[in-house]
Amino acid sequence: MIKLIATTQDSRSADTTLTLALHQRIRSRQRVTLDNGESAGLFLERGTSLKEGDLLRSEEGYLVRVKAAKEKLSVVRSGDPHLLARACYHLGNRHVSIQIEPDRVSFPHDHVLDEMLRGLGLLVEETEAPFEPEPGAYGGSAEKGHAHHAHGEEHDHHR
Repeated sequence: MIKLIATTQDSRSADTTLTLALHQRIRSRQRVTLDNGESAGLFLERGTSLKEGDLLRSEEGYLVRVKAAKEKLSVVRSGDPHLLARACYHLGNRHVSIQIEPDRVSFPHDHVLDEMLRGLGLLVEETEAPFEPEPGAYGGSAEKGHAHHAHGEEHDHHR
């Protein structure tokens, strides 16, 4: 088994790739299967979050390029920055990880959230694409900051 122990800025070409969904890219210790079929283990520094394009190295110098897997997402698009800001506010208020781009916001598909955003006047479409959410406000992964809460769950700090 290949032990991937660190990220690197090596200028050499990667020996292979490793495609991971977001929930896998935020785990620093796990067993994985490289895209070429080889078994490997991630033994990264705790708190390491991987992004599309990161390069991992093994103890022996084997290089693996990280690829973000396609995930089922909901996407809202709008040329109206105020409407997109409202979408971000309501999703953030529910601790949903979001990917913000100039004219759109993406988040893990959830039909209840889709309906909420339609109620704000946004068009919501489903897609499959790599997901790179905003990091948490304190520098951590958006996924690590708060778990996605059950719908309808209320919190004292939201009242």
